[in-house]
Amino acid sequence: METIAVVGAGFSGAVIARQLAEHGYRVKVVDARPHLAGNCHTERDDKTGVMVHRYGPHIFHTDNEKVWDYLNQFTEFMPFTNRVKTTSGGKVFSLPVNLLTINQFFGKTFSPTEAREFIETQADLSIENPQTFEEQALRFVGKDLYEAFFKGYTEKQWGCSPTQLPASILKRLPVRFNYDDNYFFHKYQGMPKEGYTAIVEKILDHPAISVSLNTQFKRSDTGNYDHVFYSGPVDAYFDHQYGRLGYRTLDFEEIRADGDYQGCAVMNYGDATVPYTRITEHRYFSPWEEHTKTICFAEYSRECGPDDIPYYPIRLTEEQAMLSQYVELAREEPGVSFVGRLGTYRYLDMDVTIAEAMEAADRFLSLQRDEAKIPAFFVEPI
Repeated sequence: METIAVVGAGFSGAVIARQLAEHGYRVKVVDARPHLAGNCHTERDDKTGVMVHRYGPHIFHTDNEKVWDYLNQFTEFMPFTNRVKTTSGGKVFSLPVNLLTINQFFGKTFSPTEAREFIETQADLSIENPQTFEEQALRFVGKDLYEAFFKGYTEKQWGCSPTQLPASILKRLPVRFNYDDNYFFHKYQGMPKEGYTAIVEKILDHPAISVSLNTQFKRSDTGNYDHVFYSGPVDAYFDHQYGRLGYRTLDFEEIRADGDYQGCAVMNYGDATVPYTRITEHRYFSPWEEHTKTICFAEYSRECGPDDIPYYPIRLTEEQAMLSQYVELAREEPGVSFVGRLGTYRYLDMDVTIAEAMEAADRFLSLQRDEAKIPAFFVEPI
């Protein structure tokens, strides 16, 4: 029986490990942290009983029915709609920008058609092909909404001017000309009743899978296995030979209170003068539960250092050039496939992470049957 190493016990590693185990492989899962589920890790707060998303909130949403059905084997999803609020200029507004936001902000009572026509007058139509985040915002919502809701928040989140960020980042944020304040627009949305860590535990609950936490995997360990799926940082695997790829990390300031602290799950802070990007109140992520006390976290974004947990890949020009060097090294590394957010240095939502892991496992099994070469990447990182 061949032995496979899976480095990382997040969704990428867990899904791949399970599929290979079900097809007769013996799988060793290792993770440097003391817990499962990576940045999706959830745990009960011992003082409030609230299910806490330890590395920031994760709200599941997808249009991928295959992924939805897969996860529902391992958990019961409870209804949850992410309704984000934002504080800007001393007032509270609804996000994403919708008809209520527009009417509140401009003191109007527009109909959908009137609002659309009005925003067209605000937009900078001279920008025909937006290249940067700022150009994208100015082209589609205009200067006032951009500066109120996006500019300061983005500067805090990414640590640079929106003129340095690609337009594609803002394309994730819709503008709606109705009163729909559901932050996401996917068919399937919800929260796992017992949290995300419980899902990963069940996925890894297979007799052919063994798990070692608090375990560092080194490049020299690769030869001990028939193949390695590596979901850690691609630059770390090569001991940062060409330098460190850029990430943003988060610091969390804990806030505890009796009752209800802010009245919603997520409150963004768009003003640049407020040092944190948002406050999340985690009791709201489990609305089917009742708690007399609450726990919240103010999030501060900053550059990721060597000892920090990487969250968001920066992927600006300097990082893209360095990534190309690591990709070439990876292609020459025998017996290793790089997967997931860190292994491919890409921002991935949970559903995409799971879909790619399922596809990677399927392709591996198919290539093994054909005695064909296993690629370094199942999804191209560049």
